[in-house]
Amino acid sequence: MKLTTKGRYAVTAMLDLSLHGDDGPVSLAEISDRQDISLSYLEQLFSKLRKNSLVESMRGPGGGYRLGREPEKVSISDIIAAVDENVDVTRCRGESNCDGRDKRCLTHDLWMDLSKQIQDFLSDISLQDMKERGDVLQLAMLQDQQKEQKIITTNL
Repeated sequence: MKLTTKGRYAVTAMLDLSLHGDDGPVSLAEISDRQDISLSYLEQLFSKLRKNSLVESMRGPGGGYRLGREPEKVSISDIIAAVDENVDVTRCRGESNCDGRDKRCLTHDLWMDLSKQIQDFLSDISLQDMKERGDVLQLAMLQDQQKEQKIITTNL
């Protein structure tokens, strides 16, 4: 499986949005700051997420993004698929031409089964599930505290 930075960052940004979106739209600049993800990269990701109706954009002062669905209805696999990632662990991308000569390798079905297990696992986890994890909540609280400290320090 090759889950690239694109998929990882998309999941991280969506989780951040889910954690901070209860009070209104969240700007990409805020997510960028909290998660240390390039703003231009987030813009690219959120364009794809918006096209797949996972987020909605709000224009104007106080604008930003909010989830396009309730967090319990957004699976991690939905997010990964929206940014054109896949969880295929085969060398042939599931096309059965594993050896480069249009033949299946001996372990093709093993890797296909693993890909399906990963897909099923990620489909069973929602943003809401992630929001309820103690480790996620603890880290999000720490990030918020660091942001507050940064604001206080900057204003001094």
